[in-house]
Amino acid sequence: MPDIPLTDPDREHSQEGVVSEPNGAGRHADHRFLDEAGDTTFFGKGKQLIVGNEGVSHAFTIGMVKINRPLVEVRNEVAVLQRSVEHDAYLNVIPSVRKRIERGGFFFHACDDTPEVRQVLFRYIKTLDCSFEAVVARKIPDIFTRKHNHQEAEFYADVLSHLIKNKLKMGGKLVLNISSRANSTNNRNLQSALEKATGRAVKINAPDILTTQVVFNVQNHRSEPLLNVADYLCWSVQRVFERGETRHYDFLGDRIRLVVDLFDQAGYEGSRNYYRGNRRLTPENRLSPPSS
Repeated sequence: MPDIPLTDPDREHSQEGVVSEPNGAGRHADHRFLDEAGDTTFFGKGKQLIVGNEGVSHAFTIGMVKINRPLVEVRNEVAVLQRSVEHDAYLNVIPSVRKRIERGGFFFHACDDTPEVRQVLFRYIKTLDCSFEAVVARKIPDIFTRKHNHQEAEFYADVLSHLIKNKLKMGGKLVLNISSRANSTNNRNLQSALEKATGRAVKINAPDILTTQVVFNVQNHRSEPLLNVADYLCWSVQRVFERGETRHYDFLGDRIRLVVDLFDQAGYEGSRNYYRGNRRLTPENRLSPPSS
């Protein structure tokens, strides 16, 4: 059974390969960077279903990127791109860019960025040695009621558990640097996600091989530039399910290693809800609002 500490008090930023210990020693750690796209909203006023309405997504995605280069180097490169946008006279007058600059410094955020700004980071990710996987949860009211008790935090924890369940047999220490999201990323909910992941993992693995020590490191996009990369990858997947738009997903190519359409019940047979290798998302993956 994996250990489940939820914060790492000996660190503020994710560093390459080694986690500092209080006594000055170090041990190897793997790092992943997690973000989400879409929202967890199902109902509006009067408990009216609003999935797919203006401003409300059809699905919710959590994604995780592994970076196969020294993290310090990549973090610095993304920070240089952030500053290049800040100092670009053509880009820094865009209202969404200007607002972030005035609030403490620009960072990339795909859903708010204009196409000119997105191009900057998308071209960088295209060259970056990384791999990304995502779990996409269709917002199905019956599942939300029956399985998640109408609780958005429970919905989030369930989706996250499916993303991390296969990482529990890696061994060693796994630091999950995760984008802050109100109550969904509080200690209690992250522990719930990890417990759900462990429960699923023990069904297909001997408990004694689930030795990974998982640490959640909750951060924000301004303090951790590598979350910007996870954000753009999530957005490119979400865009397929929301609009049938594959341009950005196709551009990133094999950087996106796996997408799981979690609640695509019609695709369960033969694992057709798994998209990897030559099985790619297409415009046909666009979702329609649920009927009930």
